[in-house]
Amino acid sequence: MHVVLIFLGGFILAMIMSSAIIPRILTISLRKRLFDAPDIRKVHKKPVSRLGGVSFFPAILFTITFLIGVCDKTAWIPLVDMARHWIQILFLASGLTLLFIIGIADDLIGVRYRQKFLVQLLAAMMLPLSGLYINDFYGLFGIHAISSLIGIPITLLLVVFITNAVNLIDGIDGLASGLSMVALSVFGTLVVLNGRWMSALLAFTTVGVLLPFFFYNVFGNADKGRKIFMGDTGSLTLGYILSFLTVQYTMNTYEKGIDYEGAILIAFSVLLVPCLDVVRVVLGRMRCGKDPFMPDKTHIHHKFLAMGFTPRKAMISILCISFFFCLTNVFLVSYMNNTVLFLCDVAVWIVMNLYMDKVIFRHNRSRL
Repeated sequence: MHVVLIFLGGFILAMIMSSAIIPRILTISLRKRLFDAPDIRKVHKKPVSRLGGVSFFPAILFTITFLIGVCDKTAWIPLVDMARHWIQILFLASGLTLLFIIGIADDLIGVRYRQKFLVQLLAAMMLPLSGLYINDFYGLFGIHAISSLIGIPITLLLVVFITNAVNLIDGIDGLASGLSMVALSVFGTLVVLNGRWMSALLAFTTVGVLLPFFFYNVFGNADKGRKIFMGDTGSLTLGYILSFLTVQYTMNTYEKGIDYEGAILIAFSVLLVPCLDVVRVVLGRMRCGKDPFMPDKTHIHHKFLAMGFTPRKAMISILCISFFFCLTNVFLVSYMNNTVLFLCDVAVWIVMNLYMDKVIFRHNRSRL
């Protein structure tokens, strides 16, 4: 019961801080004219502040460090009961700081992609430095335990990939934050079951930070200056936290009494939508001879809009798809081979996209 109170306290404290910071960001954006201007590729039609993500890292950092201090000082609950957990927290904060700085720079003045990638790679290195890396595939494609020489490079690529996947899926109101809240809620529940209190606090605190932002992002009025986007600062922060939780949950510590069998598939099930969407988009661009890193309108949210969905209905539909993958994988992982279940996920994704392409074709033909 005491643990639940800590998680609830982190959730509420983070939500209060985020609710207090975002209106100030909107005021500053209005006075300094710090807006994201609409263009042909973007969905919004009026200038909107893109500095909402500035509130994420400070609120998360304060909430977690404050509660850790309170619990440690009062000896109430040992949120961080091992030296390795302290190291992981410190390196997580280091990586988030790097991404916070580059994110603000990109949102304010713009940063070249190569510079962003370099900083993302440096941030990704914080995980292996803290002792976290992919060390077991749990039988996926017949692969089990792997050495650090292979696991660490895979981890670096994975962190950069997930971070950019969240960044790229941020195309319509509420989508990136909604998908992140679904993923964080699932992660929070899973790590509570495993007794990882620090990771659970991180997950639920981040959900608390996102809720006020979600309200302003989805229901805010741009005409009155009450609407906000998270920008790169926010999406990079969320992507990094999700990649941290993914690697941490996936890493096999070979502790007795803990069943890890479906860890890798469960961990990635919460991120299947943004990750598979990035793979599909990049392969599609390369097939057409385009630069795989140049923005376009081929992401899943663009498909829903092309089918005639409103942005809000598209967002809700994609969140439901993500939740479907989460529930089915968590339920089926105990009954199916990891490789077979993963291939089923990919097959469902491909069939769904082919069906959407067919609907878009019919929709466009009916408008001619």
